[in-house]
Amino acid sequence: MPSTLASRASSRPPVQDGDALAAIDLGSNSFHMVLAQHTLGQLRVVDRLRETVRMADGLDGAGGLSEPSRQRALDCLARFGQRLRGVPRLHVRALATNTVRQLRDPQSFLAPAEAVLGSPIEVVSGREEARLIYLGVAHAQPPKPGQLRLVIDIGGGSTEFIIGRGFDPIERESLQAGCIASTRRFFPSGRLSKKKWKDALTEISAEFQQFAGLYRALGWQEALGSSGTHKAIGEICAAMKLTKGAITAEALPQVRERLLQADSIDQIDLPGLSSDRRPIIAGGVLVLEAAFQALGLQKLLVSKAAMREGILYDMLGRGGGNDPRDASVDALTRRYGIDEAQAARVEGTAIRLHEQVAGAWSLDDDDARMLGWAARVHELGLAIAHSQYHVHGAYVLEHSDIAGFSRQEQQVLAALVRTHRRGVPKNAFDALPDRLLLPAKRKAALLRLAVLLHRSHDGDHIPRLDLAADGNRLQLVMDRDWVETRPLLRADLLVEKEGMPGLGIEFQPMVA
Repeated sequence: MPSTLASRASSRPPVQDGDALAAIDLGSNSFHMVLAQHTLGQLRVVDRLRETVRMADGLDGAGGLSEPSRQRALDCLARFGQRLRGVPRLHVRALATNTVRQLRDPQSFLAPAEAVLGSPIEVVSGREEARLIYLGVAHAQPPKPGQLRLVIDIGGGSTEFIIGRGFDPIERESLQAGCIASTRRFFPSGRLSKKKWKDALTEISAEFQQFAGLYRALGWQEALGSSGTHKAIGEICAAMKLTKGAITAEALPQVRERLLQADSIDQIDLPGLSSDRRPIIAGGVLVLEAAFQALGLQKLLVSKAAMREGILYDMLGRGGGNDPRDASVDALTRRYGIDEAQAARVEGTAIRLHEQVAGAWSLDDDDARMLGWAARVHELGLAIAHSQYHVHGAYVLEHSDIAGFSRQEQQVLAALVRTHRRGVPKNAFDALPDRLLLPAKRKAALLRLAVLLHRSHDGDHIPRLDLAADGNRLQLVMDRDWVETRPLLRADLLVEKEGMPGLGIEFQPMVA
């Protein structure tokens, strides 16, 4: 059952009428920012910024990023940061996608990027990106009741495919083939030919086979394409008088034939094509033609919305009673057969401890919610094996696609589960950015104590539980009579004095 404790620890204040919200999408081709105002239950867009950054152009084969691409990205984010002045930090959300996912050392880019933007930047998985894309499209163009729709988003580095009903995605896939990546991969010299195109189409189409059969079997009543690539191809179709802006199975081959009249990418002459889109349009048309063939598409409408709109609506959910992360944690609880009664006991005590030290340790409602989720899934690894179950659980949490969670959020969740018992490895928190490191270690200490106090798996009320924090010192005072009747607890508390230093915390248990 959903936890009421985690729900009370709302991660963000509810969005009020008149509040400003900002969503930033760090795409592989372009960076976008949308600013909106929440008015009478609706989002009203007040400003949009877009810059062609082509960050994916700077990727090398080893996860490095060229200095020109890095600088273009930082310069753009600095301009975005200037526009964000006056927007409350809790109402700003910036997400990075495929190019940052591929970096060997993401923090070497994210740290200076966050500094110039003035806001944290989260990295999302391809499937989480797909969920947000669908959310944005569904709100911009509400579907008919019960209708299944297919949404495709061709980005710079990846392409997302989603089948959903209403506002809920049913199937989500992310393919490592975007307009920039495919142009670089199949036409590295810039030369075009029908043979190169045919070979590239065969190779990309093979990659679609991993999910095309499932998608075609599920079916859809409407297909929509989001992002700049689909908009550009739709405008080409209209300029060539093939359609009124939609993309069809009859029009797309004619666009491709017109494109291939050029011998090289810089000679492409397509009606309605902007100069900034010319260097990457070949890869976009290639991916779309492969999608039409693999999925049996006949017609694709173009949506004005994309992930950035989805981020805005996701923020509304996080600030209200519809946080998708709650549903994801509940799903994990059911899937792995977690003892919900024990999880609720641990969660309740963890939140109780958090409330007592939140001020001294600068922990906020976001930290409380993350602590609650960690408590709810801390025994997840028992479904795999009892031995080292905290290690198994942490691995599952870090490497799964969990809807609603960014990569950094999953890394924090995994670190808390990994360190909730036994010794704390020196590398347990290495994946976290510096801004999350200290609060993560402090949450880990609270979770360790909550798990320790409920090791017996009974529902006994803890009569006294006074926790005080002062810097890296933590003092717990408990009822003497209650502790004296629990020799295992007494022993565990003494052992914990040796475990806490692994978190940089000096722990002192006391009775009174």
